[in-house]
Amino acid sequence: MFSNYGAGFTIILTRPFVVGNTISINGLSGVVEEIHLACTVLTNEDGEKITIPNKHIVGEVITNSYANRVVEANVGISYDSDPGQAIALILAVLGDTEDITQEPAPQVGIQGFGDFAIDIGYRYWVPTTRYFELQFQVNQAVFAALKRQGIQIPYPIVDLHTRKG
Repeated sequence: MFSNYGAGFTIILTRPFVVGNTISINGLSGVVEEIHLACTVLTNEDGEKITIPNKHIVGEVITNSYANRVVEANVGISYDSDPGQAIALILAVLGDTEDITQEPAPQVGIQGFGDFAIDIGYRYWVPTTRYFELQFQVNQAVFAALKRQGIQIPYPIVDLHTRKG
């Protein structure tokens, strides 16, 4: 119990985060709602309250993204498609989606070259409390934009040949 209070003093004095920041620690993530001497309370997007004893915070790696959280995604496009066009479409979707922060600006580019597709990666920042909602909304909008412009999202196709005899 005393270790929680000591850790609480350390958090209050060093201020690695404050109420309203989004932190990730030990696989847990949420918006800081309360900081007490014994524990810190987070709320995640599902509205769940997460109470972390302060001794499990001090000395651990803390990621503080302040009020926002980064979404990282990718989509594969056909090698016959124009990656520049796909990048422009994704940037347009990200620019048109309300609540995606423009500072820092979304990032879109060729992430890699797969066996069946050019992988277009994209990163953008959203309010922590709407992380999954906006991620799903953007993925749907990206899919629809690519489809409207005839940019193919490939999938592996296997040709089987049989031999007689």
